[in-house]
Amino acid sequence: MLFSIGTRVRFINTKDRGTVTSMLENGMVSVLLEEEGIEIPAFLDDLERAEEEIDEYPSVKAKIVPGKKARKIEAPELPPAHIQYAILKSKGLQLAFDPILKKDAHAERYKIFLINDTKDEALFTLTLKLSNKIDQRYNGKINAMSVYEVGDLLFDQLNDHPVFEIECWRITTAGTESRLHKSLRIKPKQFFKKTTTAPLLNRQVHLFKVFDQLKKDQAKGVEDLETYTKRNTRPVTNLDQIQERLSNDLMEFAEFEPELDLHIDNLSKNHHKLSNTEILNIQLFHFEQYISKALRIGVDRVFVIHGVGKGKLKNEITTRLVQMEHIKSFKNEYHPRYGYGATEIIFE
Repeated sequence: MLFSIGTRVRFINTKDRGTVTSMLENGMVSVLLEEEGIEIPAFLDDLERAEEEIDEYPSVKAKIVPGKKARKIEAPELPPAHIQYAILKSKGLQLAFDPILKKDAHAERYKIFLINDTKDEALFTLTLKLSNKIDQRYNGKINAMSVYEVGDLLFDQLNDHPVFEIECWRITTAGTESRLHKSLRIKPKQFFKKTTTAPLLNRQVHLFKVFDQLKKDQAKGVEDLETYTKRNTRPVTNLDQIQERLSNDLMEFAEFEPELDLHIDNLSKNHHKLSNTEILNIQLFHFEQYISKALRIGVDRVFVIHGVGKGKLKNEITTRLVQMEHIKSFKNEYHPRYGYGATEIIFE
C-alpha cells in the first residue's frame, strides 16, 4: 500500500492513529501519533489507511438534481409523394433494382420496383426472361406518383442475360389506351454503372428508364399498334372507326368468362412435375391477368374458383385483392354452385 506525507494511518495491531510525517528507508515511514503527540518510525506493512477520517467531518445531505434533458428534435413528417415531387420534372415509368446486402456488404439479390412519377395511372405486364426462357411474369395497376414492387432478381441471375419485356397502357376517363411496349436487356457492366437516387424510393438503386411518358403521343421512340395501323392503312371515316372500336369492345366483353377456375390441371398439362411454389405462382399469374382484363373491359363482377384445400391460394388472392384499387368488395361465402371454394369479386 502506498502512503505519502500527510496521509492519515492506523496501526493494524494496536489501532493507534497518526499522520505520516516523512518517508524513511527500508520500507519505513515516520508517524506522528495523535494521542501521545510523539513521532515514531513504523514499517509500511504494519499500517493501513485511516478511512474513518471522513467520519470526523460533518455530514452534508445532498440532493441530486437531474440536469436538463436535451431537447429531442423530431424529424418533420415526410410530405406526400405528389407534394414532394411537384416541382420536379417527371422521368416517366422507370424500372429500379434495390440491392439487398449480405453481411459482407455484397448484394445477394435485388428487389424490383416499377416507379411511376407521372400524373397518369396505368395497367402493366412485366415479363422477366432468363436465358431466353420466361422466368417470372407480373400484372398489375400502378397509380400516379407511386411505386409498385414486382419481384426479385438474384445476383447470380445477372449472368443469365436477363431481359424485361414491359407492356403498359394508360387508364383515362374514356378507358384504356393502346399499349406501349419496350424490351429492356440488362447487361451486368451497364447495370452497375446505372446507380442513382430513385424518385419516390429516395435511395440509391440501379435505375433504368422505360417510358418518358405514359401518354402514347409523347412516348419517345415507341410506336404502339394504333399508330402503326394509322400510318400503314388508308384513312377511314370517323363513323367507321367508332363502329370498329365498339365492335371490338363488345366482342371482347361478350366473350369474357365471368369465372376463372384456378385448379392447376386447368392451367398446366405438366403440373405433376411442378413444385407447390411453382404451382402457386402459375395460379397467381393467371389470376392477376384475369383481374386486369376484367378491369380493362369493365366487367361488373367475377368468380375466382380456388378450391378449399389448405387455404394458401385463397389467402394469397385475398392479400392481392386488398391491395388493388377499383375493387368494390369481395367475399368467400357459401355458394350453391361453388360451395366455399370460390371468391366473388365486385368491381367499382
